[in-house]
Formats: sequence, C-alpha cells, structure tokens
Amino acid sequence: MQKTTTNQEKSDLQLALRGMKKIFISLGIYSFFLNILMLSAPFYMLVVYDTVMPSKNMNTLFLVTIITIMFFVGMWILDYVRAKLMIYASNKLDLMMNERLFNATFSLAAKYPNKANIQPIRDFSSIKTFLGGQGIFAFFDFPWFPIYIAIMFAFSPVFGFYGLAATAIIFLLTWLNGKATKEGLEESNEQYRSAVGFFENNVRNVEVVHAMGMKENLHRIWMEKYNRYLVTHTKASTTASFYSNASKSFRMLASSMMYGVGAMLAIAGSISPGMLIAGAVLLGRALQPISQIVGGWKGFTTARIAYDKLNQLLLEFPTEEEKLSLPDPQGVIRFEKVVTIPPLGKIPVLRGVDLQINPGEIVGVIGPSAAGKSSFARTAVGVWQPVNGHIRIDGADIHQYNSVELGKHIGYLPQDIELFEGTIAQNISRFEEDASDESTIEAAKLSGTHELILNLPEGYGTRVGAGGMALSGGQKQRIGLARALYGNPKIVVLDEPNSNLDDAGEYALSMALRIMKDKGTTVIIITHKQNILTLTDKLLVLKEGLVVSYDERDKVLNALSGKTTKSIEQKKSNNEK
Repeated sequence: MQKTTTNQEKSDLQLALRGMKKIFISLGIYSFFLNILMLSAPFYMLVVYDTVMPSKNMNTLFLVTIITIMFFVGMWILDYVRAKLMIYASNKLDLMMNERLFNATFSLAAKYPNKANIQPIRDFSSIKTFLGGQGIFAFFDFPWFPIYIAIMFAFSPVFGFYGLAATAIIFLLTWLNGKATKEGLEESNEQYRSAVGFFENNVRNVEVVHAMGMKENLHRIWMEKYNRYLVTHTKASTTASFYSNASKSFRMLASSMMYGVGAMLAIAGSISPGMLIAGAVLLGRALQPISQIVGGWKGFTTARIAYDKLNQLLLEFPTEEEKLSLPDPQGVIRFEKVVTIPPLGKIPVLRGVDLQINPGEIVGVIGPSAAGKSSFARTAVGVWQPVNGHIRIDGADIHQYNSVELGKHIGYLPQDIELFEGTIAQNISRFEEDASDESTIEAAKLSGTHELILNLPEGYGTRVGAGGMALSGGQKQRIGLARALYGNPKIVVLDEPNSNLDDAGEYALSMALRIMKDKGTTVIIITHKQNILTLTDKLLVLKEGLVVSYDERDKVLNALSGKTTKSIEQKKSNNEK
C-alpha cells in the first residue's frame, strides 16, 4: 500500500532499514561482548610480563593461558554469529525491497526511456554488498575506541595522548580521502553506466550492426565512452589508493613507534614492561576499526551514493496506492479531451482527443506518419499518461483500476515486439504461474499461431528471448498476437499487427478479428494496410495529434475518397493554369 504523503518524507528503503532496528541493536550487543573479549590479549601480555615472569609461577601462566584461549574461542564464536546476523540482515532487506525496486525500475523506464536499465538493482546490490561485508563492523567497533584510549591513559598519559594524536592523523587522512574521491567516484560510475548502456543497445541490434558493417564505428564510440570511464575511474582509484596507503603506512608506523615511546617510559620507570607491550597492542586494537573504515571507504562511498540515488527514486515513484477492485470492464473506452506528451518530450502528440469506443466495436486508426497513432494506442492502454483530460474505461478513470487486475482484461500488441526469456507457452500466457495449457493453446489457436508453434523444434516448449531460438519478425508478431489474446481480454489494442505478416498471417489475423467481434471484444487496430479495414466498424483519422474524423467506416472512407478526388482535380487545375 502506498504510504501517505506525510510518510513520504522518508523513502521505503529508509523505512525498511528503520524496521531492522532490532537486528542492528543485536549487532551492537554482540560487538559489546566481542570487544570486551578482545581486551584479553593485552591483559594476557600484561600478566605474563609483570606477574608470571618475575614470580616464575607456572601455575599462574597455565591458568591465564587457559582463560585467554577460552576468551579467544568466544571471540571466534561471537565474530561468526555477528557476521551471520549481518548476512541475514542483508537478505531480509533484499526480501523487503525486491518487489518495490522491481516496480520502481519499470516506472523509471516508463517515464524516462533513456534510463531504461537495471541500474537501481545494481545500486541496491552495492548496498547489500556493503552490509554483508566486513567494513560495516568497523562502525560497531569504533565506539569502543574511547575505552581503549582510556586504558592507555591509565597506563600513562603519554600513551593516551600518543594514541589520540595518531588517531587524529588517520581521521584527517580518511576525511581527505572521502573529500577527494566522492565526486570522482560519482562521475566514474556515471561514465560506466553510459558506456555499458551503449554497448547493451549495440548487442540488441546485432543484426543491423553486422549487416551494414557498423561494428568498427560503434567500437570507436564505445571506446570513447569507455576511455572516459577509465580516465575518471583511474583518477578516483589512484587518489583513493594514495590516501589509503598513506593511512595504512602511518598506522603501522604509529604502532611500531609505540614500542619506542613505551621503552622510554619503561626506562624512566613510569610504566612496567608489561604495560609497554599491552599499550602497543591496545593502540593497534584502537586503530583497527579506523583502518577498516579507511580500507572499505570506497565500498562505503559507493554504497552511500547508491543509497541516496535509491531514496530519490523511491520517493519519485511511490508504491502504487491500493485500490478498490472494480468490476471487470465491459469494453467502453472514453477519451475526454486527452492531451498526451511522450516521455522526455515537450510537444503534444495527442491534442484534445475526445471520442468514445463502445463494447464490441472494432475501430481502425489511420493517418499519415507521425499522426499520433501509436501514441493513441499507448495512451489507450495506460502506458502513457495524459497531461490533460482523462481516459475512462466503463466510466472509471483508467488509473482508478489496479494496473495488474486491469491488465488481465487488456490485450496489447505494440509495434516493436519483444519476447521475454522463457518458453513460447510462458510468453503467450504472460508468465502466469497457474496458467493452464488449455488457455494457452486457445489463445494460440485464436491468433492462428497453433500450427506455427507445433512446427518449431520444441513446440510450445521452445525457448525464445535472450539465449533462445531466433524467430522471424512475422513469427514474433503472431506469438505477440497470441499473447495479446490470452485470457479472452475485453479490450484489445493492436499497433500495426500485420506489418510483418505473410498471406497466411494476414488470414489468421482477419479470422481472429472476426472471432473477437463475435465475442464482443472492443478492438483498436492501427494499420497502414487498407485490406484489414474492411473488418472495422469505425475509423479514426488522426493528423498531427488531432482528430480529423471519427465515424462509421464507410462514411469516413467516402469522405476521404472525396477529398482525394477533389485534391487531384485541384492539382490538375493548378497545372493547367
């Protein structure tokens, strides 16, 4: 259910993470006990050097050794449980957000065709990778830093101030690392998405590329885009590496010099030899989470950028509001002064379209190129939303329907047909989980595709789409028609359904239209071919997005014929003059 407007101050991702508060609290508790056990190493050294060695008491050594081993086993168990819990949290977040991101990605592609990719899923994967990795534990361990420093102060104020100074320098290097690489990483990721998107588009059009020798030209452009990514990635990575290595080297230097500082204090009699060793170990432990943060800074920055982008996406495309299940449509389609502007466009492609299509009517949509015919089809099925006016089905605005429920009663065959990865049966049945063989075969027979499918290598089990069998344009069109007719929809919109059909396909389409008319199905058919118009009841003539004519078929054809004759006579008259 869609969150209310007041709740949209936070995205679903933020709300999901907030809902996992108990898990993060548990992680904090595990980290608390884990860090207590980690104190066993410096105190073991303190006891060995300051108690066991002076007293030469083997029983004490044996006892503290056993206790220390038990503590380290406990550390191993707690660390394992903590890592397992974080993996569980990552998977739980995935289950909570998977469907939401899936839907938002489709909404993004519909509104911004130039962003029709799976980048939101990749961004979410970056967040999951960070949550499931070791870097996040540094944020749970870092709160223990003051405790380690306090113990060092207890040994000697010099130890404490030395630890604070070393930490300050590492923090400075970490801050400089983030400041220097943030913009570079963002630009690098953007350049990579651009290059990969360009390459994916080329692969999808491999036939054209191969047939017209475009591969070298496209490779040149690909390399230009990829080189821009390499330049930005190399610059960002080099900068990150500089600061990361500087931080690592300084941490090692600070830990080593700690022994020198401790030696001076021990010689002066300020601390014991055991404190010297224990203090060095404590400093290393205090600096470890900081070192982990520095080492995982690139992953953290990538996850943070992805987190911000996903928040923006989810806020822009909220969950579809839960709607009342309306009665099954009967097929009345009403355009009320509809104005449509395509995604990323500025000029209306439909301008004030006002008409009604009654149940069982077959309406042909004709007009010159760029008249708005395909735009009419996309608007009729709700793919494009009008900027003004309304599309009503049985009196209800199309967006009052639950899109999934309404979709079961709509058949749509777009001009550019894509079959999805899977079997032909799955494509026809729209990948319904409980689709019956009878319904699938019925749709195939209705579209005249049954015999065609039986002649394929695996029949209805033939795999198509990515990694499947390559089909001709006509075969795709006929299978797409079967998909549109699956489930006996009440409204069917066909955009150039006979553009790739042979005589057999044309005949099958004509028979399908006759059967749909007998069933009372409302049909909108867009075509440039005149022969199919004999099956229509009405004709809609569009020009530059405007309705030129909408009436019974014969009246429109006669009017158009009269205009054509008059136009020819006018041209002859002008030529004679």
